Amino acid sequence: MITERHLNLLILAGLILVPLWAWAADEPFTITLATRAVIFALAAAGLNIALGIGGLVSLGHAAFFGIGGYAMGILAHHAQSYTALSTWPFLIEGTKSMPVIWLVAIVTSALAALVIGLLSLRTAGVYFIMITLAFGQMFYFFTISWAAYGGEDGLSIYIRNDFPGLNTLDPIQFYGLCLAILCAVLFATARLMRAPFGLALNAARQTPARVETVGLDPTRLKLAAFVISGAITGLAGALFADLNRFVSPTMFSWQMSGELIVFIIIGGTGRLFGPVVGAATFVMLEHWLGGLSEYWLIYLGGMLLAIVLFGRGGLIGLLTRREGGA
Repeated sequence: MITERHLNLLILAGLILVPLWAWAADEPFTITLATRAVIFALAAAGLNIALGIGGLVSLGHAAFFGIGGYAMGILAHHAQSYTALSTWPFLIEGTKSMPVIWLVAIVTSALAALVIGLLSLRTAGVYFIMITLAFGQMFYFFTISWAAYGGEDGLSIYIRNDFPGLNTLDPIQFYGLCLAILCAVLFATARLMRAPFGLALNAARQTPARVETVGLDPTRLKLAAFVISGAITGLAGALFADLNRFVSPTMFSWQMSGELIVFIIIGGTGRLFGPVVGAATFVMLEHWLGGLSEYWLIYLGGMLLAIVLFGRGGLIGLLTRREGGA
């Protein structure tokens, strides 16, 4: 039976080889699908830190995904329209620089996660789920009424933003950039899982009382994880907006939050590459089955039900015959 480490290497090889084959075969749409899967995997990898390691079931994580998307959309919109974002108390202009946009997306998403986490972590269980959902819906309805940036119609960006040394309009180059970010986040997550913080967070998820006895605060540990999680998901939102060159309130919807949780469950909760497998599976099913029937989500629901009932370790757990995640 294949080990999880070897399976992860095979998945990584697939993420490299499939788009290269599509590039050689002049199949840009396949590269775009792969880019979509990688960005979704990045967003789910952020949630996996809070959910898989910290045990925080957040049904409002789309809030950070949307904040990252709108950070990109607003900055790029002002850059392409040659208007200032703000003139008081000092001049703030738009930008088409991806690194600057990513920094803004990460910081704003992290700050939002800090505020939401401080309020939500006063509760637990279903109350935590509902409070995070409420925050996500607040952002959703706010952007619907935000006429300055398109309201419910969303906001279109006419050209993809810039990254030094790359032609981001070339699908394979943009894919390589997104894959590099995903690999960096997965590497950081693997280190975090084995670091004292990750071990303490995992312990806080399982037995908070024992963590308190050694002088650690479980709430602070979970809040830190929630902030890190929100920042990564916000970065994914900025990349997703750049991929589509469009942002809309649907990025804040509870369905998006649900999809991120589904990605993790399909791949395996707490698994390092669980979000990658889940996101890739979702995108492939959406492409293949969506062309056969508009009710393709029924098949996804059946698959999800089978995994929950018979394979609690997700697809990675089924392939490695191991149930437990982090």
